[in-house]
Amino acid sequence: MPNPFNQEIIPRLPERRDNAENFFTYLILATRNGRPVIQWQNHAELKRNFELYQKCNQTFSQLCSQPHQTKNIAEFWRQIAINPSLSVQDWEPKNRKTLALQHLASYFEKDCYYAAIEVGSRSSDCFWEEYLYGARIFICNYESFTKLLQSYNVSHQVSLDTYIQQSLIKTIQASISKFSRWRLLTHESDKYLREALQRAGTQEPNISQFIFARKYFKQVYRFNKVNNPAIREPGQKWPNPDSEDFQAAAECYNAEKYLPSAPHEISVGSSINGEQMQAWMKICIAALQNYPKSINPQFSIEALQEQGHEGFLDKSQLEKANIAKPINSGTALRELLNRTDSAFRKQLESFKPDQHKILLLYYGAGFKQKQLAIQLNVNQSSISRRLDAIKIQLLQAMVEMSQPHQWVADYVVEWLQKKFRAPLHSDLIQVALVQAIKELESEEQEVLRLRYGQQVAEEKIATELGMDLLAVSAIIYQAQQKLQATLIKVLNTWVKEYVETWLVKFYQAQILAAGQTLNLSVAGKDTSQIIETIVQECLQTLMICKKGE
Repeated sequence: MPNPFNQEIIPRLPERRDNAENFFTYLILATRNGRPVIQWQNHAELKRNFELYQKCNQTFSQLCSQPHQTKNIAEFWRQIAINPSLSVQDWEPKNRKTLALQHLASYFEKDCYYAAIEVGSRSSDCFWEEYLYGARIFICNYESFTKLLQSYNVSHQVSLDTYIQQSLIKTIQASISKFSRWRLLTHESDKYLREALQRAGTQEPNISQFIFARKYFKQVYRFNKVNNPAIREPGQKWPNPDSEDFQAAAECYNAEKYLPSAPHEISVGSSINGEQMQAWMKICIAALQNYPKSINPQFSIEALQEQGHEGFLDKSQLEKANIAKPINSGTALRELLNRTDSAFRKQLESFKPDQHKILLLYYGAGFKQKQLAIQLNVNQSSISRRLDAIKIQLLQAMVEMSQPHQWVADYVVEWLQKKFRAPLHSDLIQVALVQAIKELESEEQEVLRLRYGQQVAEEKIATELGMDLLAVSAIIYQAQQKLQATLIKVLNTWVKEYVETWLVKFYQAQILAAGQTLNLSVAGKDTSQIIETIVQECLQTLMICKKGE
C-alpha cells in the first residue's frame, strides 16, 4: 500500500511580509504547474480591525512599526482574548474578543503547518492535508482555543508559539486515528460546501453538479462502507471508498438527473462515470479543507461582487415589474422606478373626483368591493368595472415603457446560448425561464439540453436522436417561441402586481397625510364619518395638484 504521507510533495510555507500580515492572512492550498503550493489570503474584516488598532492604540501602533515584533503583538491579542478585566475603549468593536481570537488563529496558521509535518513524520497513516486540517479546526474552536491560551504562562521556559505547536501536535495525534477526509466530505452541509467551493473559485454549473453528486456518493458510501458491519465496526475510522463505490454513485447520479426535483444545472448536463465522480469528490474535499469554520471571511454582498458574482435582487413586487429590461446597476433601477412613478402620476391627473374616491377607499382605506358598493350606493359589478378601467390605463402606461415584445425574443436566444447551463437564480427572469423549460415537451427539453447544455451541433443531435436536421431546427425554434410566450405572460403578471402595489402605496399615503392634517384616526368606533372627512380632504388636495395650484 502506498504511503499517503509523502514529505517530498509537501509545499513550502511562504513567509508573510510584515508584522501585520501575520495577523490577518490565512493559508490556502492550491496547485501551480501540477504541484501543490501554499498561498496567503487576506481576511478583509481582520485587516480592517488590525488597522483600526494601529490607528487608535498608541502602544499597539508602536509594536507594529518595529521589526520582529510578532510575538509581542500575539501577546497583545492574547490578553484581549483571555482577560475580561481589560477596559474597553469606545472605538473598540463589540466583538473584540472574537476578533482577537481570529487574529491569533491567523498567526498560528504557521504552527498548524509545522505541527502537521511533525505528526506526519511519526505516523504516515494519513495525507498531510488531513493533519493540517485537524490542527486548523482546533484553533477555530474558540472555546478550546481560549482554554489553551489561558493555560499558557509567560513564565514558562517555552515561547507561546512553541507551546501552541506542541499542543497542536498532541491534539492531532489524539484525534487523527478517527479522522477521515471522507467523513469530512459527508458531514458538512450543502450550504457550507457551496461556500467552500465558491471560495475555492469553483463556478456554476460545477457547484450544483458537485453538490448533487455528493448526495449520491454519501448514500452509496455509507451503505457500502461506513454502515457495513463486514467492513467497519462502530467507532472505527471511516475506510476509504473504492472504484465500485464511485461507479455506483455515478450511476445513481445519472439515473436521478432527469427527475423534476433535480436542479436545472444537473438535468441539462452530461452523464458522468466513476472516475469523474471520484475527481469531483476530491475537489470538494480540498475545498472543505481550505475552508475551516471561522477562519474564512463571511460571504458579504460586497465580497461576492468583488469575486464577480451578481448581487441578489430584491424580490419585492415593486422591483419584479421593473426588471423587465435587464438592469445593470442600482442607478438604472432607480431611474426606471422614477419614470414609472412619473408616468403613473401623469395618468392620475386625468382622473375625476369619483375615480379618486373609489381608489382612496379601495386601496387607501382597504375597503372590500362589497363595502365600497354600500358606501357609494352603487352595485358591486359597477365598482369592479370602474377599478378595472382605471388599472387598464396604468397597465397601458407600464407596457409602453417596458415594451416586452421588442426585447424578449432576443433575450431568450441570448439566455439559451450563454446562461442555459448555469442560470443566475437571483435573476427573476432567468428563474422564470428555468421554470418554463420544465413545462416544455420531453423531446423539446432533450434537444435544448443537447444543443445548449452540452453544446452539441444540430447535425450531431439529428444523428444521435435519429431525426431529420430540419426537424431538430424546428423543435429548437418551437421551444424558443414557447419560452418567449411564457416569459411575456410572466412579465404581464408582474406588471399587474406592480400596478396594484403602486396604487396601494400612493393612496395609503394620501389617507395617512390627510388624517395627520385633520388629526383624525380611523381606529375609533364611528369610522364611516371619519373616513368620509379624510377622503374629502384627500380629494381637495388631489384636485389642487391637478390644477397645478
